[in-house]
Amino acid sequence: MNMQQSAKWLGIPLLLAALAAGGFFLGRITTDETATDARHEMSIAESERNILYWQAPMDPAEIYDRPGKSKMGMDLIPVYEDEATPQETADERRILYWQAPMDPTEIHEHPGKSAMGMDLIPVYEDEAGMGSGSTVSIDPATVQNMGVRTDHARRMDFSRTIRTVGEVRYDEERLYLVNAKISGWIEKLYVNFIGDQVRQGDPLMEIYSPELVATQQEYLLALKNYRMLAESSVPSVREDAEKLLASARTRLEYWDIPPSEIERLEQTGEVNKTTLLEAPATGVVVKRDAMEGAHIEAGMDLFEIADLRTVWVHASFYDNEAPWISEGQPVEMELSYLPGKTYTGQVSYIYPYLREKARDVHVRLIFSNPDLDLKPGMYANIRLQGKVIPDALVVPSEAVIRSGARAIVFVARGEGRFEPREVRLGEEGGAGNSLVRVLSGLSGDEEVVTSAQFMLDSESRLQEAIRKMLQERTQSRAQSAGEEPEAMPEMVSTASDESDAQMDHVH
Repeated sequence: MNMQQSAKWLGIPLLLAALAAGGFFLGRITTDETATDARHEMSIAESERNILYWQAPMDPAEIYDRPGKSKMGMDLIPVYEDEATPQETADERRILYWQAPMDPTEIHEHPGKSAMGMDLIPVYEDEAGMGSGSTVSIDPATVQNMGVRTDHARRMDFSRTIRTVGEVRYDEERLYLVNAKISGWIEKLYVNFIGDQVRQGDPLMEIYSPELVATQQEYLLALKNYRMLAESSVPSVREDAEKLLASARTRLEYWDIPPSEIERLEQTGEVNKTTLLEAPATGVVVKRDAMEGAHIEAGMDLFEIADLRTVWVHASFYDNEAPWISEGQPVEMELSYLPGKTYTGQVSYIYPYLREKARDVHVRLIFSNPDLDLKPGMYANIRLQGKVIPDALVVPSEAVIRSGARAIVFVARGEGRFEPREVRLGEEGGAGNSLVRVLSGLSGDEEVVTSAQFMLDSESRLQEAIRKMLQERTQSRAQSAGEEPEAMPEMVSTASDESDAQMDHVH
């Protein structure tokens, strides 16, 4: 084969290789152009898609309204409107404001950093919890985590059991003082001890009085003179004798000489050296100032006798318990000295003043004491059932937030909604004073919050502060634009300024 033919056959493979390489590069160019066109078309399609929000790759609950980094430092990924669930698309969540994670009262209009340098978190309109009017809205799951408990306001015959202590004392209406109306000496004493029991008419002592002896002798002379002149024909003489006898007898009666003793004196004509002093009532001698042989003066107190068949019990009640007490109410009493035995009495008198030192109401109770079990000086446990208020509207005492100036109750409206309601309170009562009467502010059978209401109160005041701030911004913008400002619903404050200051200090 000559050189020319060899070159010819050698060029064929080279030509084929060139054609193959050219085809490859041509195909590569065609493929790259196709991919570029596809990416361009995809970019155009993506630009036409509406991004609903940006989401953290590792936490779907972490969402933003613009691209950036997640809390874990990863790039946020867009969530398009056509990829979102129908509920998300329908909601069209709108950011109401931005809030500091560690301070709910720190709010901003735009995203950024809080005062502590942390990323602000968005608060959406559908989760702001700012319902209409004064209602506080909280997520039901949060309500459960807060441990919110409720109870019903109800109507009932309302009363209160009051317990206190009392002291047994003498019945002052059954205390008797024994004294002599003449001067003399104690010849004989029949009662020698304090605590002796005497009956009415029992002898207490004999008194020798020269004045009494002289008066008896005068009475005998007047009696003899009257008997002599009783038949006189001169009326004036007969009348004078009668007056003299009556005068002597009166003197003896004024000295408490019993009629039986005067009759004995008239019949026998014998003058007694002593006179007998008798007990004026049945009771126990609680005081004795007499000794045999002692000289006494007229008017000197010698004995004090107390009738213990009825006793008084003086009890003290707090001033807020006074409305439950009235005269004639039944009352029960127990003594630690006699366990298991109950005495029944009644309220005898309510003193019309407050004792200054103890700041309590003094009440007098009266009890029958036929067996003399109740001894003055004993301390007793008193139980009094207060008067009944019919058809009273009551709520648990723990449901009421007392701020000093006002009282607030949270009414449960269902689905995590709570309404703060100002109420006017009356008496407290029920078992253990666990109920309080509501005079106004509630109607019957409303459901009220009995626990965690202070957190609801804090949430209410927080929402009120945010509402006022947003309202001011809305008005400011409207005034700048020359438009009529849109009124926002007002929220009723649930605590007085003083209470707010105290709560802020506590927090």
